[in-house]
Amino acid sequence: MSYAQAERQGLSDDLLRLGPEVETLCEGWKAADLAAHLVVRDRRPDAAAGILIGPLAERTARIQAAERDRWSWPELVERVRTGPPFPVRLTAVDSMVNTVEYFVHHEDLLRAQPAALPRKLDPDLETLLWNRAKVQGRMLVRKAAVGVSLAAPGYGEATIRRRTPSVTVTGAPGELVLWMFGRQRAAEVTFAGDELSIERLKQSHLGL
Repeated sequence: MSYAQAERQGLSDDLLRLGPEVETLCEGWKAADLAAHLVVRDRRPDAAAGILIGPLAERTARIQAAERDRWSWPELVERVRTGPPFPVRLTAVDSMVNTVEYFVHHEDLLRAQPAALPRKLDPDLETLLWNRAKVQGRMLVRKAAVGVSLAAPGYGEATIRRRTPSVTVTGAPGELVLWMFGRQRAAEVTFAGDELSIERLKQSHLGL
């Protein structure tokens, strides 16, 4: 099973276990909203554009709410579990498109729960996340007020925003991915640089 599929299945299991009303790290979303978001992303490409394009967001939100309310909780989670109604989930495209997405949303669910602790990730998954962080990070920190370098002990270092002054963000690859995707309050990372630059970075908008 690919890591994209493993994260999809693990997230589906945890959605069923925790129920539709628990909180997530996504502001304003409970588990049912998160599940509906993933179903729309997988199954409604005509509506998913609003996830990234502001003027279309209202339509996407309406379709997402309708998807959430249309199905029973087990049915909605099963739609998350089975994914798109075409074989993309069996191809390399699935790994490229869904590994990080499902990892982040799995953590959105788990880390919002009381006394949550980070999962211990497979080293190969950490390597995959590190490789994606070095590439996707350039877009995710594009609005950072300072330069940004990443350091993942045992995996390497990378500069993803060249600007002076600069801050180095250190953590395990999965933690760096969460931080870059805007989950700053949940990600276990440390910062190195002057105090003003670190504060400016902490106040910057990160993610999509």
